[in-house]
Amino acid sequence: MSFDPRLVEIAEPELQFAFGQAMAHPKDGLSLYGPLRGPLTGGRLRIGVIATARGRRLYGKFSERLAKPIAPAKADDPNHTLFPGFQAVFGVEWPLEPAVYIEVDPGDLDAAISMADRHQAIHKAVSLYSDAITEHLRDDAETHIDFWMAVVPEDVYKYCRPQSKSKRGAPEAAAPVALMDKKQATRLLTNEPGLFEEDAVSAEIYLYELDFHNQLKARLLEHKASVQVVRETTLAPEEFPNALGKPLRTLQDSATLVWNLATTCYFKAGGKPWQLANVRPGVCYVGVVFKQDASNPEPGMVCCGAQMFLESGDGVVFKGTPGRFKSDKADDFHLPKDKAKALMSLVVEAYRKGHGGQAPKELFIHGKTRFSKEEWEGFRETVPAETNVVCVRIREDSGVKLYRHGPSAISRGMAWVKSETRGYLWTKGYVPRLQTYAGREVPSPLTIEIARGYADIEQVMADVLGLTKLNYNACIYGDGVPVTLRFAESVGEILTAAPRKNELPPLPFRYYI
Repeated sequence: MSFDPRLVEIAEPELQFAFGQAMAHPKDGLSLYGPLRGPLTGGRLRIGVIATARGRRLYGKFSERLAKPIAPAKADDPNHTLFPGFQAVFGVEWPLEPAVYIEVDPGDLDAAISMADRHQAIHKAVSLYSDAITEHLRDDAETHIDFWMAVVPEDVYKYCRPQSKSKRGAPEAAAPVALMDKKQATRLLTNEPGLFEEDAVSAEIYLYELDFHNQLKARLLEHKASVQVVRETTLAPEEFPNALGKPLRTLQDSATLVWNLATTCYFKAGGKPWQLANVRPGVCYVGVVFKQDASNPEPGMVCCGAQMFLESGDGVVFKGTPGRFKSDKADDFHLPKDKAKALMSLVVEAYRKGHGGQAPKELFIHGKTRFSKEEWEGFRETVPAETNVVCVRIREDSGVKLYRHGPSAISRGMAWVKSETRGYLWTKGYVPRLQTYAGREVPSPLTIEIARGYADIEQVMADVLGLTKLNYNACIYGDGVPVTLRFAESVGEILTAAPRKNELPPLPFRYYI
């Protein structure tokens, strides 16, 4: 049966806001109608701040800015939008004074960062924040906090990331010798199960990821603490000049920065800024996550997780049982049948709980690699017979370019349907609302391929385009990658950033971004 390739234009998905109103741009919808729903409409957010005394002062300065309108960098530019003020946008007050403030001693933080052993240094620095938050949650359970803002000095960003060195920069010969390295710690934990508790704790430190941001979030997951890590230089860039008297960091203009940070904080507080309008009911989207699990004492283990997103935009993250899933190809992972079955059973069970026991009508599983026969069989055996399961492979393809006459790039939403199961979708391109293409190079498409199951390829592409508008980590017109895959890497890093004695239950997506 022959197939005629065709070029089609998929309409820009609209978003739904308060009062059932729909707009294409989230800034338009929030400014005119407000968010879809919020935890404390008409009240005030309950924010917990953990910071040094300077960080606390900068939080107050930033809070004062949030309460007022912030003019865009360029007047009469569709790509820049006035920020009307936090309460004017979201209908809830951002308080000048946090509900809880925990002070971090800058001397203690500096001493931790300066330790020559990077595993101990970063673990100690994170502990100053995570232990204090955990202690508050344990001792003052009655004070509910919507989300925590962890304000960190620039030195934390500079010295508490992978490949960072000791702050002191001491010569290797003069630096204190590390207690052990990761290989020694792994060998100790796997070969000597009868270790003294003190030795086991010391060895376990070397299984934590060398990243302050990821490790802090990972260590607070079991306490269900939603955290926004923010640098002091983000809150008040003008207070950190370089040698030329200009801000140390090059940031977005003030209005854009506040739009993005305010939106993600509102989402982490439990609010829903927007959702897709005109969606098909009963549809569920799942992004499969794979990550080498360095936090597991067993060598070669891989963590597999799933990000489930509903038609409403609600997201949940599941962690499957770790295993050795690597295939013959580099960075190509596949689940055996039993693991695929177990992971998808978590997804279906969670969907049923939120939908009165009903299974999804359609379940789309997104991944960057082609799904194996074993994975497909595991998925199918778990999902009820009435559910249409479709595995979709999505990859960015820089080798395909499409040009048009004139000064503008190809429009966002253009699709080249090559066959009934494969096509190219341009999620980046010229946007009439913005009157520009927000890029410097000729936009590249996503390759969309129905790897398993049956579905209309144009409908699959339209769904993917819609999912590019559910990035609550920023207030932008549209992302280049669907939310099912956009945060796969960062979610995987947080799932594997800390060793665990107990399995994580399914948790809302806001705890991971």
